[in-house]
Amino acid sequence: MARIRDVILTAMAPAIWGSTYIVTTELLPAGYPMTVSLLRALPAGLLLLLIVRQLPQGIWWLRTFLLGALNFSFFWAMLFVSAYRLPGGVAATVGAIQPLLVIGLSRFVMGTPIRALSVAAGIAGICGVALLVLTPSASLDPIGVVAGLAGAVSMAFGTVLSRHWEPPVSPLAFTAWQLTAGGILLIPVALLLEPPLPPLTSENLLGFIYLGAIGAAFTYLLWFRGLSRLGPSAIAPLGFLSPLMAVFLGWSVLDQSLTALQVTGMVVVLVSVWLSQLAQMPRRSAPLRAPPRLPILTRWTKPKTTAAPTSKRSASAPRTR
Repeated sequence: MARIRDVILTAMAPAIWGSTYIVTTELLPAGYPMTVSLLRALPAGLLLLLIVRQLPQGIWWLRTFLLGALNFSFFWAMLFVSAYRLPGGVAATVGAIQPLLVIGLSRFVMGTPIRALSVAAGIAGICGVALLVLTPSASLDPIGVVAGLAGAVSMAFGTVLSRHWEPPVSPLAFTAWQLTAGGILLIPVALLLEPPLPPLTSENLLGFIYLGAIGAAFTYLLWFRGLSRLGPSAIAPLGFLSPLMAVFLGWSVLDQSLTALQVTGMVVVLVSVWLSQLAQMPRRSAPLRAPPRLPILTRWTKPKTTAAPTSKRSASAPRTR
């Protein structure tokens, strides 16, 4: 039951990330991807730092900034480049290769065994995402594809290293460190590549608060907590739930159409997530068989008698062999 609860809590993170698209398009000013990423990460990280009041020590300064770049700064930058240069469906499908990358990296970095069912679930998840979001008119742009793959590799490395290094702090502190580091690294990128934000409306502020407090602080706390308890190969396939939720919200909130092919994709994604968790379930060892009962040794045991000896000879009879 504890593992199921951990899986459900961790799955909430990518499910909530699926709302990023609708919040960004409906509530935030358009054309500021790096600035939006900065304002999503840095305020949330600083808020969590105020709560934990704990800073990295020693080697963890370097590791924190490296993980902040892999999980946030570089990953989000590549994600937006891919999204701008590719149709949304192609970008999501390219990014869906991440669980397979995590399986391979976990083997290379941590020695985690590769299970055939995990690989099959990862391939099924990619197919499900493709059914969800790809359209017949989708086109490929080489730079966009490379950016999408680079983002998937970045997040995969960040996921595996976050578990491999085993931070000496709680998931709350670990999340605070990475969000803050990722936000700091995004400051020069946003200042150099994008103009200042226009005056913000109440809707803009609501969108930024949601992305920072819920879409970053809360969700990444769940994500890193799940990573510490379940492992990279178990939580990476949960990311398939993000495009599923994005399509579902588009249909339910924005009144977008939902085809039979997309419904099939949803089913395939859910089955792939279930298979991925089944593959990571702890193997039950065969019950130990009781050792065979040895025959009763009679060499040093006295014979049982039912009556008192009647003669000296019987009383001093030799012990049986």
